[in-house]
Amino acid sequence: MLFTGRSRPSAKAAADPANAGRHRTEVEQGESLPDHDLESYLAALSPEGDPETTGSGRRFGGSQVYQLRLSLMANEQLKEIAAHNQTSPLALAQEWVMQRLEWEAQQLPRR
Repeated sequence: MLFTGRSRPSAKAAADPANAGRHRTEVEQGESLPDHDLESYLAALSPEGDPETTGSGRRFGGSQVYQLRLSLMANEQLKEIAAHNQTSPLALAQEWVMQRLEWEAQQLPRR
């Protein structure tokens, strides 16, 4: 059997008790320090810890998140028009929905 990498410490490291486990100790020390950025990120992803999420149908700040499925052809058209307008497909779709909602609201009978 041929090994190209070291699968165990060199004979010198094994013979010197001062070096034994040195790398492991350095890694363990680094792992024992709290990573506040990671903890904050994971807390933001946790549905129990934060009611604001981007999950479908859940609230995010003062907004509601919806999933929108488009046919492949409609998706390609959206991408093409967005590229032509130098914007993202998401921004374009949001703009269109907001415009249509405003138009629909104006069409409702006044009470």
